[in-house]
Amino acid sequence: MTSTTALPRALSGIRVLDFSLMIAGPYCTRLMADLGAEVIKIESPEGDDMRQRQPLRDGFSTYFGQLNAGKQSLVLDLKTPEGVAIVKRLVLQADVVLENFRPGVMERLGLGATVLRAINPKLVYCAISGYGQSGPLADKPAYAMIVQAASGFEGLLAKYAGDRKNPAPTGTFVADLLGAVYAFGGVQAALLQRARTGLGQEVDVALMDSMLNLLIYELQAAQFHVKATRTAYGPVAASDGHVIIVPLTQRNFHNLCDATQLSTLRDDPRFASVPTRSEHWATMMQTVQGWASTRTVAQVVEIMEAAGVPCAAYGEPGDALTNEHLLARGLFAPVQDGAGQFTGVNAPWQMSGSATRLGGRTSVTSAADRCVARWSSGLNTDSAGCTSPCWTTLRGARSIQWQHTAPGAKRTCRTTSASSVPPNESAPTVPTGPGGGDRPRLRASRSGLPLYWQERRHPHGLSRHHSGR
Repeated sequence: MTSTTALPRALSGIRVLDFSLMIAGPYCTRLMADLGAEVIKIESPEGDDMRQRQPLRDGFSTYFGQLNAGKQSLVLDLKTPEGVAIVKRLVLQADVVLENFRPGVMERLGLGATVLRAINPKLVYCAISGYGQSGPLADKPAYAMIVQAASGFEGLLAKYAGDRKNPAPTGTFVADLLGAVYAFGGVQAALLQRARTGLGQEVDVALMDSMLNLLIYELQAAQFHVKATRTAYGPVAASDGHVIIVPLTQRNFHNLCDATQLSTLRDDPRFASVPTRSEHWATMMQTVQGWASTRTVAQVVEIMEAAGVPCAAYGEPGDALTNEHLLARGLFAPVQDGAGQFTGVNAPWQMSGSATRLGGRTSVTSAADRCVARWSSGLNTDSAGCTSPCWTTLRGARSIQWQHTAPGAKRTCRTTSASSVPPNESAPTVPTGPGGGDRPRLRASRSGLPLYWQERRHPHGLSRHHSGR
């Protein structure tokens, strides 16, 4: 495959205003940033709570960094008329707005989908919430773990593990990640339709809907009688650890019999076909368990792989960081924040004609400093992206830079007095294309507008590019 450094990026020129917090929304917009979109993360003066989540190094969260690499952060107080006015002017040039507040919050701020799409009919407005924007439960507060429990997912985990009494909690927020990926797909579909129609639309993603899309078999089994319970492919204990062995097909099964030399498997009519093996899976695997218990994990894996039987050792997440195969695929990338460098995970796809890469490979501190230094002429978006260790508020004639401190300590700030702010200047206009008239070119001034975007002609049509002038 062609080196990604020589490839264009699929979402280059697409601009995203990201109002989201925590996991689902930030992960969705980070995937867009990986594809070259310019993502501006709008934060309240208190900042995203994820900035203070473990793991922390010198007050900087790598959890936050993984979710927000490649973005620029901008603090706006959306409860003030000034903050709302700035957003409305930014929306003129935005392609996507994404938020994951409870339904109604953006409307109460005066920034709901109807208002923003009236300003820019081409806008794709995506809202991620627990139960969606409509329905009796739309206003119900929900985090990923709430939805995972309510959807039946955590009860299923316990059932498949053999515990039919107690639901099994998980520390992995599946609903958030599923919702993020579905939102990512929905936004891309809306952008594609906009290219054909010229109009944006609203994208409504619910975490509950996302979880139920995961339970394909279970929802069908809830409607129709199933003769045997679904097979749970569990661990097989070797002498020094655990492996998983899945002889799913007829060929897999014959290879397993040859590799283990267990004639009791081959001759038993209960294991003669796929349906009968599924019905008696636990019994079959007890026989395999006896064979594996006298061998090490490495020996079992070697024998199974040589025979063509799907098998793997149970691993730890940290094992992946040094996995030869994953390193060869380029799954990991360095990300820089205010405490130094950490390893981030790239998006799980590779394309032959478009680069997908995690942002944040340049000095985060210098990228943020450039944003502060250029506040009067526009927020500079570094093509490599960043996870800001500081972020900037533009409020009237004052620039405020908040600095991270140790967890639990108060953040400190420094301000630029009004005397250092350049005189206000009228915003020039640029043509929007045939029949589109003129609209303001966004430029920072005493009004506090933080971003300058300029429209340019592209060989394949009109596109918009960020300028740091």
